Amino acid sequence: MPNTEKAIKATYFSIIGNTLLALIKGITGYFGNSYAMIADAIESTADVFASFLLLFGIKYSNKPADENHPYGHGRAEPLVTFLVVGFLITSATVIAYESIQNIQTPHELPRPFTLFVLGAIILWKEISFQIVMKKSIETNSSSLKADAWHHRSDAITSVAAFIGISIALYFGKGYESADDWAALLASGFILYNCYKIFRPALGEIMDEHLYQDLEVEIKRISHSVEGVICIEKCFIRKAGMKYHVDLHVMVDGNKSVKEGHDIAHHLKDTLRKKLIELGHVLIHIEPNFESIER
Repeated sequence: MPNTEKAIKATYFSIIGNTLLALIKGITGYFGNSYAMIADAIESTADVFASFLLLFGIKYSNKPADENHPYGHGRAEPLVTFLVVGFLITSATVIAYESIQNIQTPHELPRPFTLFVLGAIILWKEISFQIVMKKSIETNSSSLKADAWHHRSDAITSVAAFIGISIALYFGKGYESADDWAALLASGFILYNCYKIFRPALGEIMDEHLYQDLEVEIKRISHSVEGVICIEKCFIRKAGMKYHVDLHVMVDGNKSVKEGHDIAHHLKDTLRKKLIELGHVLIHIEPNFESIER
C-alpha cells in the first residue's frame, strides 16, 4: 500500500475515533458532573478539526511536482502542523480558563460511573496512539506523528481526569474541585505537547540536519557503488513524506566526464531503488586529485 494511502487511512481512523470520543466524553461529563471530562471532550473536538486539517495537508503535500513547484508540495505538511498546534493551544487555553472558573465556583461531586468510562477511553486512546505512530514511522509523515501525539495527550488528559475524579469521590465533600484541578493540569500537558509537535515541524521548514541515521545509510549504499571513492558531503532535507538529497561524490580524477556522469546516474538509481523514501537526488561529482597526480 502506498505511503499516502496509509496516511490517509490513519487520519480517517483518527477522525472517526475522536468524533465518537468527543460525544461520549461530553455526555458523560455533563451527566456525571465532571468538568475534567468536559475539558477532555473539548480537546477531542479540537482533535477532530485538527485531523481534518491533517487530511487536507497530507493530500495536498502529495500532489506531484509541477512547473511552479519542481520539488513537489511536501512543505504544505509542516505548515498544516503549525495550524494544528494553533488548535491545540486554543483548546488548552479554553480548558485552563474554564477550570479556574470552576475551581472558584462550588459544584456537586462527580458521579462514580465517570471512572468506568474514563478507564475505557484511556485504553482506547493509547491503542490509537500506537496505531497512528506506527503509520507515521512507516510513511515518514510529520503531520501524522503530530496526530499520534494528539492521541497520547488525550490519553494522559484522561488519566489526569481519572485521578482528579477519584480524589473527589474518595475524600468527598470539600474536594469537588479536584477534577477541575486535574483539567487545569491537563491543559498544561497539552501546551507541552504543542511544543513537541511544533519543534520537529519547524526543523523541517528550516532544513535542519535531523536525519543522521538516513545519512549513514546513504553513505553505506553509496560506497557499495562501483566508481565511488567516498562521499565528501551529504545534505538532506525533508518535504512531506520524501527526503531530498544533495551529494558530493569523489571519483577517480582520471575518468572522463561521460564516465563520471554514468557513475552519478548509477548511484542515483541505486539509492532511489534501495531507499524508496528518497525524492530528488542531486549528485555533484568531485575529482580525486591524488589519482590525477598519479
